[in-house]
Amino acid sequence: MQNSISTSSLWRPWTPITKQGNSLRIVETRGTRVRDADGNWYLDGISGVLNASCGHGHPRLIEAATRQLQQLVHYDPMVSSHDPAETLTARLAEILPGELNETCLHNSGSEATEAALRIALQYWRNIGEDRNRVITFTAGYHGSTYLAQQLSGLPFTISEWARPFPVDHVDMPMSAREVRTEEGSDALIALFAKAIETGPPAAAVMVEPLLGLGGCVVLPAGFLARLRQLCDQHGTLLILDEVFCGFGRTGRMFGFEHDGITPDIVTMSKGISGGYIPLAATTVTSAIKASFEHEPVTQGLRYGHTTGGHAVAAAVANAVLDVMADEKLVENAATQGTALLEGLGELASCPLITDVRGLGLVVAIETDGPDSAAAIAAGAAQSGVMTRHERGVVRIAPPLTLTAEDTTEMLQKIGTAVDRAAAAASR
Repeated sequence: MQNSISTSSLWRPWTPITKQGNSLRIVETRGTRVRDADGNWYLDGISGVLNASCGHGHPRLIEAATRQLQQLVHYDPMVSSHDPAETLTARLAEILPGELNETCLHNSGSEATEAALRIALQYWRNIGEDRNRVITFTAGYHGSTYLAQQLSGLPFTISEWARPFPVDHVDMPMSAREVRTEEGSDALIALFAKAIETGPPAAAVMVEPLLGLGGCVVLPAGFLARLRQLCDQHGTLLILDEVFCGFGRTGRMFGFEHDGITPDIVTMSKGISGGYIPLAATTVTSAIKASFEHEPVTQGLRYGHTTGGHAVAAAVANAVLDVMADEKLVENAATQGTALLEGLGELASCPLITDVRGLGLVVAIETDGPDSAAAIAAGAAQSGVMTRHERGVVRIAPPLTLTAEDTTEMLQKIGTAVDRAAAAASR
């Protein structure tokens, strides 16, 4: 299959200038498949980069958007609320645990992170404490806007500008394979404990339930529960970034549910609207919101955007929740994710592969280096499966509507790609 060459004035992000024109052009999507401008169809192994929770072109989501467009496109949230947003936030309060009842709506995951950080830091001022230090994974990723970018220690996201607040990074103490063990969990908790206890009181710890861009690292079972206890011991807020994991991706509605915990703040995007229209959310406990009565300027949240909680996007998000329930997509993610992980696990004997890991419908093949990962991803595309590779890791994250037949096809084609890459490397 040949990639279509694009020559346009579009400046695409995160892409070298010299490679702007050498891009695949996707022109049509259906269910779990996408078509490029040359007429080639692919199984979508990246969900349009994790957005397509309900698959592509779902008629109920299109109908919800169309109906809302005909009634009310949007209205400035600082002037008026509207039914789709009110309904969505009420439903989020129902499906989120504990006192996670108060939600503000945005346009992107980065905006959700910005809101979470502003809320967390202002919360401490509201209650009369001066805390502004945040602790997070070095390999975490929480967005690309200014405040969000300060959190990441990944080489391609590190900001060269002065940090607006202190950030302490926690490195992975061992490989992604080793960190999933009990010893790995002990080592991680010890590092977070040291970070919290060293220096002034920490305002918040912010982590992903599964590190996405940081290598698709699956954290050890029980780690988040231990981190919750650690934060409670030191009075530190726990923020869970569910932009990557939320809305069924891991085989649970939210990634933190695997450990049965309740964070103080949770951020969401991508799957919340199925990728059909940009939407994001930041949900906090009732106590955190109540503290903003003491915010000195507006007695409320001094952050938001005119298009935040867009009425059409919120209407689609409500339809997403209906479709996920009716079609049992969370359960399907768990079932097909297990099958995908087990099938890809059989490739672990290949000399190019150092680890196969996953949680729900996100599975990673770690290789011996970037060249091997690129070769496997290119071979998969040639066979008709879209994947994504970052450094030495190939990531597979199909729509939650993936069928058993799709899974079998995906395993066969990725297996062929691995065999070809291994044969080429041995020459």
